[in-house]
Amino acid sequence: MIKTTVVGSYPMLDWLAANPTRQALEDATSVVLKVQELAEIDVVADGELYRFDINHPETNGMIEYFVKPLGNVRSEITRSDVEAFSKQKGMSFRARPAAVVEGAINEGTLDLVSAYKRIRPLTKLPFKFTITGPHMLSKTLLDYHYKDLPSLAQAIAEVLAKQIKEIDADVVQLDEANIPGSPDEWKWAASALNIMLDAIPKTPAVHLCFGNYGGQTIQKGTWEKLIAYMNALHTDHVVLEFAHRGYDELEFFKELRPEIGIGLGVIDIKSTVIETPELIAKRLEHATHVLGENRVRYIHPDCGFWMLKRSIADAKIRALSKGRNLFQGRNQ
Repeated sequence: MIKTTVVGSYPMLDWLAANPTRQALEDATSVVLKVQELAEIDVVADGELYRFDINHPETNGMIEYFVKPLGNVRSEITRSDVEAFSKQKGMSFRARPAAVVEGAINEGTLDLVSAYKRIRPLTKLPFKFTITGPHMLSKTLLDYHYKDLPSLAQAIAEVLAKQIKEIDADVVQLDEANIPGSPDEWKWAASALNIMLDAIPKTPAVHLCFGNYGGQTIQKGTWEKLIAYMNALHTDHVVLEFAHRGYDELEFFKELRPEIGIGLGVIDIKSTVIETPELIAKRLEHATHVLGENRVRYIHPDCGFWMLKRSIADAKIRALSKGRNLFQGRNQ
């Protein structure tokens, strides 16, 4: 059966932002999980509410949550740091670095294991835990120590892998949102990511998209240039953006290793229009026609829901299972 899942984030709840206590956070996370349960989502995620940083709302905690706590990393950014970062390539949409690397990276106070253990008891459903990948994280940093992106990415991967080993979520999804716009970096990006993928106790997944920075696409490129990268990954499946881009590029995925499952984006999170179950079923039918039976293992939104209103996000979530059920009812 094709499974339904989400990519990770959920809109910030107004009452949590007004009263961000630990109890309120646990209650809000329970709400996010319940929304998915009622929508019959097969593999749920926590919504990443605990990662939100009011000073960096445009990335919804996807970056700062992971890098600021690291050891030998400075989060106070000087004017000279900003000037130096502006000269780096590949991160032009950020005016400031997320942090500055001043020595050999260690885990510092980052504690993904405790975050996971607080959340896992809140649902009995199969659960996905999400972590930003080393390519993306390395590109947002100003590095005065390694002075080499591949080495920095590997160091980040090794630190995160040690914590990943203790996270026994049903699926651990690693998010890499910069590599689609920098396909020439695929070899070292895949090498670093595989360090983390190999540490995942159960099912490894990789999410790739062309950017969701403040709800906007920020990178140009094609999936064709990423097939070699994906084929090099030690992953069970890939979680891909398609709904916003269209489905003409599905042809390229005939070259994807058959043991790697395809996660098909069928919900456009950059649009407030609610997809109908009929539309989702048609997108699945088209993908099956192009790629063949049993290639699509998951359907999901293109990216996280954090920039949408709750009512819109909830309606899009409900449409996922209805569309999948409509498709499978036609093909049984």
